[in-house]
Amino acid sequence: MPNTSRSALFIDGANIYATTKALGFDIDYRKLLADFKARENLVRAFYYTALVEDQEYSSIRPLIDWLDYNGYRVVTKPVKEFTDSTGRRKIKGNMDIELTIDAMELSPYIDHMVLFSGDGDFRPLVAAMQRRGVRVTVVSTVQTQPPMVADELRRQADDFVDIVQLIPRIGRDQGERPARPPRSLGPDGPRDYAPRDASPREAPRPSVNLENRYGIRQNDEDDAED
Repeated sequence: MPNTSRSALFIDGANIYATTKALGFDIDYRKLLADFKARENLVRAFYYTALVEDQEYSSIRPLIDWLDYNGYRVVTKPVKEFTDSTGRRKIKGNMDIELTIDAMELSPYIDHMVLFSGDGDFRPLVAAMQRRGVRVTVVSTVQTQPPMVADELRRQADDFVDIVQLIPRIGRDQGERPARPPRSLGPDGPRDYAPRDASPREAPRPSVNLENRYGIRQNDEDDAED
């Protein structure tokens, strides 16, 4: 019997990139989406990342474009640069608020939240989603030293999946990995990941409300459209 519970993926781009880099593999996002669609009634798949807008070349841009045109809802914002009290230049690009708001707004329409992140700052969000009756699975790893997943987040989650267990299903084949472009520093460290292809398509229309933003008909909880 197929799983009929509604689920949504929330991918913390910078955190999951650091995790896969530490483990030495790349995610094939086409496989990831297909895998969860095959096993669950997937409502939405979100990907969050901050971008450095004034860079002449951003190695993450091809990935963002590909995801945006191939089944993911990509949420971005420009990083902010500032000088701290000691005169040092700092870069801020945290996407926690954006992910949290999307998850809370979507909570009435899903039964299962899959969070790809090990960031302990998401523990209160996980607890809030659970209070609303949403089961939460955290995907990260304990196979690195130190573990990429915060202990408090792992304890709070209903289920924890070590991403190492998913490599056979969502990992990019070694023979398909392209030569990496020059590394560039983003707000959370080096970024040099690029997808296999990014074919042009019509850009999605801007969202206005829950129905437009998530493709959910609010008067019919059994119907969702992409």
